[in-house]
Amino acid sequence: MPLAYLDGPAGTQVPERVIDAVSTYYRTSNANIHGLFVTSQETDRTLWEAREAVAALLGAADWRTISFGANMTTLTFSLAHALVRTWEPGDEVVITELDHEANRGPWLMLRERGIVVREAAVRQDGTLDLDDLEAQLGERTRLVAVGWAANALGTVNDVAGIRERMDARCGGGARLLIDAVHYAPHFPIDVARFDPDFLLCSAYKFYGPHVGLLYCRPGLLDTLPVDKLAPQEDEAPYRIETGTLNHAAIAGVTAAIEYLASWGAGDDLRSRLVSAMEGIAAYEHTVAREYYDRVREIPGVEVRGPGFGEETAGVGRAPTVSITVEGTTPQHLAEELGERGILVWDGDFYAARVIEVLGLAERGGVLRTGISMYNTVEEIDRLVRGIAEISGATR
Repeated sequence: MPLAYLDGPAGTQVPERVIDAVSTYYRTSNANIHGLFVTSQETDRTLWEAREAVAALLGAADWRTISFGANMTTLTFSLAHALVRTWEPGDEVVITELDHEANRGPWLMLRERGIVVREAAVRQDGTLDLDDLEAQLGERTRLVAVGWAANALGTVNDVAGIRERMDARCGGGARLLIDAVHYAPHFPIDVARFDPDFLLCSAYKFYGPHVGLLYCRPGLLDTLPVDKLAPQEDEAPYRIETGTLNHAAIAGVTAAIEYLASWGAGDDLRSRLVSAMEGIAAYEHTVAREYYDRVREIPGVEVRGPGFGEETAGVGRAPTVSITVEGTTPQHLAEELGERGILVWDGDFYAARVIEVLGLAERGGVLRTGISMYNTVEEIDRLVRGIAEISGATR
């Protein structure tokens, strides 16, 4: 039975060239950094090449803006620990009800330090209430932490519009942190266009290994009092990188980005990446729209989150579709589909707050299908038939 990997939002499958890059590093260059011998120098070059590749992926002008960590969550905690040292009790952070807990929990914990954490509301259609977000902003806002795309519902937020509202309401005193973990696999990113202070993503969501990636505005990281050991280099991008990095996995990050670029056209890596991601976005949208249109025809199915074709004011859809089905649970659906070789997730996916706000927590959350560049309409056929059979719509 062929497996249909529709579980990409929790981690994509990995191309052979990424596996080869990881294994080649271990075979030929396995050493720590800054040594006066060949394998150490090769490791230094591996890390530099990866920073260059990530900078090209994100549209960053300088590799020094790119730092690595174990994952996005760990990097976000590190930023929280550093930023709170620059704030005073009563200063404010704005988060949203829509986000993954990795972009909520580290900021909520700062309440212990006297920081006021405000939450922007999510509407019942799964979109962020930007007017409510704007109402949370003020002179004491120090940070707005928002996801670019919601991993539970697929909602894409208008981050450029959020930046404009921040500038108008906060007098330039607030920083913008973007969780792009669910956005980066599906769309081109250009940090120069909307100028975030911080942007984080994870390579294992775009066909790479488990490595967290952090972009910091040029010069910003050098000013942050991060947790670091005395021997750790003081300047960006190294100062937030605690301990020895996963060098082999970072070699795989470069390979994953080069794999993405191989689907595009252009004279340089950045051009090829933009071209590739535009094509990937169009293809994934087509497949996800096919599922969205067909699954809604099954009796008892309700799609949670914004619809396709409703993109306005910078708000749109990632190719992630979550549903509930009357008379059964997401867990039962996922289990039965899994027995058919269809791999989908159930639950809240660490986005517990939005599932709670939508009144779905006691029902077991939602059944989430994520489209990646390797998924096909034929797999959607299998998925839709399976949901119809399991829910009793074809009996």
